[in-house]
Amino acid sequence: MSVAAAASETLLTRLAVEDFLYAEAALLDAWRLDDWLALFTEDCRYFIPATDLPDGDPRATLGLIDDDRARLQGRVDRLNSAKAYREFPWSRTTRLITNVRLPADAPDTAPGELAVAANCAAWRYRKGDEQTLVGALEYRLAPAADDAPAAFRIRSKRVVLTAEALRPHGTLSIIL
Repeated sequence: MSVAAAASETLLTRLAVEDFLYAEAALLDAWRLDDWLALFTEDCRYFIPATDLPDGDPRATLGLIDDDRARLQGRVDRLNSAKAYREFPWSRTTRLITNVRLPADAPDTAPGELAVAANCAAWRYRKGDEQTLVGALEYRLAPAADDAPAAFRIRSKRVVLTAEALRPHGTLSIIL
């Protein structure tokens, strides 16, 4: 493959990944959580390390969130119900995804997976209160089946928040 062809293929892949990430953000902003969950593989992982230990390894340290598919399903079910009092009625949210990259040297990338890095900002509005969450996203994407509505499936998503603490709220009640 020529250098130009390889560069063109990389550009098309990055554009497809950007479209996928933008669609994921739109699902979350629209509170279409079941559709969002359908983007994940059965063996998925969703991890947000503690703000004071952003490089924390979920196998050795506690994080804010460390969900496998079953726990992620439980989180979605709770947020879709009136039982999540911090999110009922639902917050209004706006997310921005930027600086999407496809790092070639990402560790722990399985064969067939695509490593993706991006930055994000999420604004949450509820009952006159505003919360801003900024951070970095790290994904491992698997190719979706030919009949799937999206080009990729999320095998893992890691959200590293930039803030040193979740102040003044002290909580994280939305999905990032």
